[in-house]
Amino acid sequence: MTPELRPREFPDSDFDLRARAELSLAYPADDAPPQLLRKTPPLLSRRGFQRSVLVLLLAGSGAGAVLAMRPPELVRGALEHEYFERTLRGTFMASAPLLQHLGLGGKQVVPGFPQLMRPCDIDGHLVYHLTTFFEKGGMVTVFAFDKVVALQEGSGWWGNVHWKVITSRDGKPLVLVAHKKQALAVAQSQFGPPIDTPTPTPKETR
Repeated sequence: MTPELRPREFPDSDFDLRARAELSLAYPADDAPPQLLRKTPPLLSRRGFQRSVLVLLLAGSGAGAVLAMRPPELVRGALEHEYFERTLRGTFMASAPLLQHLGLGGKQVVPGFPQLMRPCDIDGHLVYHLTTFFEKGGMVTVFAFDKVVALQEGSGWWGNVHWKVITSRDGKPLVLVAHKKQALAVAQSQFGPPIDTPTPTPKETR
């Protein structure tokens, strides 16, 4: 570097000398007092980590509860079908074959006040759809399957409606759907097997 381009050197002032002397008395980086070092808490004791674990546990338990309450696939198809035909009314088939598939072949009248009677398709299954009104229960939709399907008895709440799978009087599964739980009980008494009530034995008189 030529003398013309070399930066000009200034002598140290008293302030520079005093500051340099004070800095020389400071602790080196590797000899700092222990109280000045930040202690990192364990991972499990950190609040943010605890909140994350709690959220994951709640989400997992909520998902497990939803899956446990989820109805079978065929029942979900029936619930979706009922939702789209909830306001449909009319008679699109004779009552005799409908009663036969409902397990009531020996009867002549459809229970309740029928609002809709029609064959329909649910997930590739031929299903007979009955919507009827019971005065002491309310509106109920009943699905009877043309072929034998694997459905176990059960009940639950899904899609803002109550559902229940019962066994008809001829041993086939029926899917009941209603907004009121009481309506399912009334429908089960009409379409399910009759409940045998024990007859009281007369007491002996002396």
